[in-house]
Amino acid sequence: MNNAKRTEIFARLRAQRPNPTTELHYSSPFELLIAVLLSAQATDVGVNKATARLFPVANTPEAMLALGVDGLKEHIKTIGLFNSKAENTIKTCRILVEQHGGEVPRDREALEALPGVGRKTANVVLNTAFGEPTIAVDTHIFRVSNRTRIAPGKNVVEVEKRLERVVPEEFKRDAHHWLILHGRYTCIARKPKCGSCIIEDLCEMPLRQRPDY
Repeated sequence: MNNAKRTEIFARLRAQRPNPTTELHYSSPFELLIAVLLSAQATDVGVNKATARLFPVANTPEAMLALGVDGLKEHIKTIGLFNSKAENTIKTCRILVEQHGGEVPRDREALEALPGVGRKTANVVLNTAFGEPTIAVDTHIFRVSNRTRIAPGKNVVEVEKRLERVVPEEFKRDAHHWLILHGRYTCIARKPKCGSCIIEDLCEMPLRQRPDY
């Protein structure tokens, strides 16, 4: 895929969603960090239901620590893996208080040092909370990048590195959200909605793999 085609793809995605953002509900970098941490192997809808109960009670590291692991579990027990997520969240809050003055660090290394926070979560926080042009490759982005051939790769890190190289500069800040939303609602896993896709004519997925071929 050449640069002209990629530019047109992202121009169309931007026209479709001029102001894309995460579907997780949050009102501060800390709330976003916790929501993303809780979202592993869970849906955004499920996380939002849990945080709608949690954040009015505890939306700072200090308040979360006051809840304790058991208190936190009561608020997030509807989410998968809630036991380990509660443990990691409390450990993360303790580090935020003791090492970062209760603030979410704007630094990849510091973010990835937090329990339960990996490269993808760090990228989401850096991009969505702080406006950094990072791209967090989840299953949706991995699928779209490989199917369309925008940035094919054998694993998520390979796809991330390639996207960082090939996405035109003007689109980098929002590319993460455009690709996720396109994968979530159009280029879905089992049967992509090619007939209603705004970039179908630019996609390089082989015709034999398309559902209507």
